[in-house]
Parts: sequence; C-alpha cells; structure tokens
Amino acid sequence: MSDQQTFHNFEEFYPYYLEEHSDIICRRLHFTGSLLVLVVAVWAIVSGNLIWLLALPVIGYGFAWVGHFKFEQNRPATFEYPFYSLMGDWVMFRDMLIGRIRF
Repeated sequence: MSDQQTFHNFEEFYPYYLEEHSDIICRRLHFTGSLLVLVVAVWAIVSGNLIWLLALPVIGYGFAWVGHFKFEQNRPATFEYPFYSLMGDWVMFRDMLIGRIRF
C-alpha cells in the first residue's frame, strides 16, 4: 500500500509542494534552475542552435534535485507527481518573482 497523498487538483497540491520547498537554499536553486531554463531556451531559439533544448531538463532538474537531496533532504515531488510538480516549479518561480515567496 502506498503512503502517497492523493490530490484532486493543483490547488490542493500546491501547499504540499511549498512544504517540500521550505529550505531557502532549495528554493534559490529552483529559482536559478528555472531562470537558466528560460535563458537557455531563448538562446537556443534566437541562435537557431536548437540542440541546446536537450539541456533544459538537465539544467532545471539538476538544480532542483541538488536542492532537495543536499539541503531539503527529501525526495523531489517530481518522482510521485510529475505534472503537478512541473506546474509547481513555475508557479513558485512566479511567486518568488512577484514577492509572494521569500528566496
């Protein structure tokens, strides 16, 4: 039997997601990874060198997973909730940009 929580929608999931990102260094690493994903994506498109798009998951998840395993010391939500977790990354990124979440 799984101890995985059941979420019916993203609004139910997001508070859980934020709890899993309580460490400020973890949040900063998520922010950095997300920002670099945007920068590299734009660079790939502008330069026409689309091979860089292959690096996006490594960049985004690499920073996030270091934050989880080293600082948060928990398992990334991506493993159990891949779609909600991806949405959570970008909502948290936005919330940090507009000052709703400290980082």
